[in-house]
Amino acid sequence: MGQIVNVNFKLDSDIKKSMEEACAEMGLSMSAAFVIYAKKVGRERRIPFEITADAPSLERDFYYPQTETQLLSRIDKALQQIKDRHYTDAVEAGAQIRNEFNL
Repeated sequence: MGQIVNVNFKLDSDIKKSMEEACAEMGLSMSAAFVIYAKKVGRERRIPFEITADAPSLERDFYYPQTETQLLSRIDKALQQIKDRHYTDAVEAGAQIRNEFNL
């Protein structure tokens, strides 16, 4: 085994928290999880999961850039708009919400 070194990189705080929770459920530290990942990449000479660039636009544009709190806030706002405007047609309400939220 070679010399132990430190590796530093930036990570979104929400992603870090999610990973810490997942690792804890598996009985691992984040450090141990990254070591497992690094060993697998080094051994197999590939990323050990599929990476794609073509996420569906709804996921890419609506969910991923937001935290769960932001997403729920947008949903609450949309529901309130429906209530305030007293839509009678679901298609009309959906079209208006998609237009206002650029969906």
